[in-house]
Amino acid sequence: MSIDSDIASQLAARLLSAPPVRGSAENLVPDWQPPKPFERPPVPAAVLIALVRRPEGHTILYTERSPDLRAHSGQVAFPGGKVDGADADIAATALREAQEEVGMAPGDATILGYMPIYFTGTNYLITPVVAEVVPSAPFVPNPAEVHSVFEVPLRRILDKSTYGRFRISRNGREHSTWQIDHDGHTIWGITANLTRLFRDMALDEVAA
Repeated sequence: MSIDSDIASQLAARLLSAPPVRGSAENLVPDWQPPKPFERPPVPAAVLIALVRRPEGHTILYTERSPDLRAHSGQVAFPGGKVDGADADIAATALREAQEEVGMAPGDATILGYMPIYFTGTNYLITPVVAEVVPSAPFVPNPAEVHSVFEVPLRRILDKSTYGRFRISRNGREHSTWQIDHDGHTIWGITANLTRLFRDMALDEVAA
């Protein structure tokens, strides 16, 4: 496909046009199996997969989490977080988090669609919200949450050779995720898995 000439309309045709219904997690399988069953309902959350329009072509926006955070400190992530009761919908959650974390103006984003819910081994139900972003100002990391912001060219994200495997041991079991290395950053875990799922949907390929 022509990657950047009409990416917004091509993606919109392949993404879900409405947010998937969260419902129950009973029929979902987490990305890794915790040693004990969950003792509380899963937590709804959203991430923003932002296709940033640049003169040289679209990029995908990532953040490096602050090393001072208690959870997932220093890891690479999409802007995102828990659903707030005041959010109008799941897209509003993703846009609010992007504004809080990197100063992205909600009006700069056009929602293209949604990806299926991703159930994590930490008991989160994540809805990926995909948007094209034409930034009206530079992205500025909120130091309370984000250490740095960087972008990866969309062409690289869509290239299958970009992806390797990251292996980690949890509770004596080896677990693997997708991995992307870019400009000194290692993207792995949930973020890399969601990136690969996005890539497969964008190219209309069956997930490997």
